[in-house]
Amino acid sequence: MADQHETQRIARLTPLDDVLARIAELVSPVQPRSMGIAAARGRVLAEDMVGGPCPAAAMALRDGWAVNSALTSDAGPYTPAPLPAAVLIDVGEPLPAGTDAVAPFDAVIGRDGRYEALAPGAPGEGVLAAGADIRASSILRRAGERLRDVDVAVLSTAGIAQVMVREPIIRVVKSRAQGDARLAVTRGLITRLIGAEGSAAQTDTRDLEAALEDESADAVVVIGGTGSGREDTSVHTLARIGRVEAHGIALAPGQTAAFGVAGSKPVLLVPGRLDSALVVWLTIGRFLLGRLSVTNERERTTVVALTRKIASALGMVEVVPVRCRDGGAEPIASGYLPAQAIAQADGWILVPADTEGYPAREEVMVRPLP
Repeated sequence: MADQHETQRIARLTPLDDVLARIAELVSPVQPRSMGIAAARGRVLAEDMVGGPCPAAAMALRDGWAVNSALTSDAGPYTPAPLPAAVLIDVGEPLPAGTDAVAPFDAVIGRDGRYEALAPGAPGEGVLAAGADIRASSILRRAGERLRDVDVAVLSTAGIAQVMVREPIIRVVKSRAQGDARLAVTRGLITRLIGAEGSAAQTDTRDLEAALEDESADAVVVIGGTGSGREDTSVHTLARIGRVEAHGIALAPGQTAAFGVAGSKPVLLVPGRLDSALVVWLTIGRFLLGRLSVTNERERTTVVALTRKIASALGMVEVVPVRCRDGGAEPIASGYLPAQAIAQADGWILVPADTEGYPAREEVMVRPLP
């Protein structure tokens, strides 16, 4: 238990923009590394992915007969056109030399090694031309973009087996190694959110000091111990081992959050309370990961009109969960965010520090909850 003179105090609330600016100054991208295409799903690309041509040569787009279309131009059911050769071909197979079309099965008849076309065909009919899927030297995904499931399939089609990605390793540690189910729930959430952002989350069961001194991770996220309670010592521990850049952020909820550095690692101290932790992650944690992975993806937003006003304190950035119904967004909590409100929310809006809120019917940007 900390003595009274050791109690963590917040001298002032640092504006959120100042904290983000400091993170931008101090946090550098992690080094790229090569990863197999399947394992790289969800990771952020470190270089442009270039492919093509695909297919490298013309191939069958359907099952049928590979033919020279020029020899079928006058063919009909009563005037079949003789073909010196016709080759049965399956979809995906390359066209044999001297052929430029794939005729349907019933458009060619073969007897005793002799073939006749019963219908005319056009050049390229039933054929996927060389480069039709992917043109030569095409940029398929750009550096900074996240690799989606569909991208894995496309890159595999292009014959790309390895990609260069940035995958930050984030150590997640509770402020108290033992007990406290509340911190365990919050740590579980943050750990999953880190993984969803394309980073590798490592839960650490050691005490906070040991986790901060270990240099094997790219960043550390500490859950809990950021307030002024009798057992809250996370900020003091960081100050002893590294450096505290900000303790106390003008963010509601989430005022007790802190940011600093230990060795070469950025450290984000997240309040143990679920709603505060979620808000700190949405506004600061994701920004920190974006700096490490160099993502350039834009957050998905939807513009919706408020069904009733939101009142907010000047000088504080506030995150407000909303429920979207019938084309409108209904604010369902403010300040403290009950678990029920979080579960019922369809998204959230950010109220800037320089405004006292939004009036009813104001159009706002709704961001999705993770």
